[in-house]
Amino acid sequence: MRPLIASILACIVWSVGAAASAMPVKPNASLGKVEAACRLNETGPALLITAIGLKDRKGLLRAELYPNNDDDFLQDDAILINAGKAFRRVDLPLTPATDPVLCMRVPSAGKYALSLLHDRDRNLKFGFTSDGIGFAGNKKLTRSKPRAADATVIAASGLTKVAVRMNYRNGLISFGPIATK
Repeated sequence: MRPLIASILACIVWSVGAAASAMPVKPNASLGKVEAACRLNETGPALLITAIGLKDRKGLLRAELYPNNDDDFLQDDAILINAGKAFRRVDLPLTPATDPVLCMRVPSAGKYALSLLHDRDRNLKFGFTSDGIGFAGNKKLTRSKPRAADATVIAASGLTKVAVRMNYRNGLISFGPIATK
């Protein structure tokens, strides 16, 4: 009788675990962070992302890595993770004394699309009037969402350095780098 009870309990535990693992992931600011965290003396594959042309050192920088196609680029994090697609996220709080370089581990060497947000008010959302945005490839921004091809980064098997030019609102609706004097 005891082996039968043990078998039934094992089946119940297994079915509860299987149901829990099949539950969809919900959007969350921490999604992709564990996978993206660089290790001490990281050897790669990883990106070393430098923000160029920051407006100031307020808030934080948020880098997000996406599959290199238009359907998945800038897609909701939970949707990508639930579909088993590549998504990584790294946040770096800014201070006046830091040179902002983010380290992000990538799933493997290859092509990805990369965005970088300067979240000046730290609300974890893009604020059109105050925040800055940049993409690998540093293409000129237009009024529409950029294509994944314009935000492509090619990660090598080791460390890959990437410089991303930040863009901020200029005038009523245009975006571009801050003018340097």
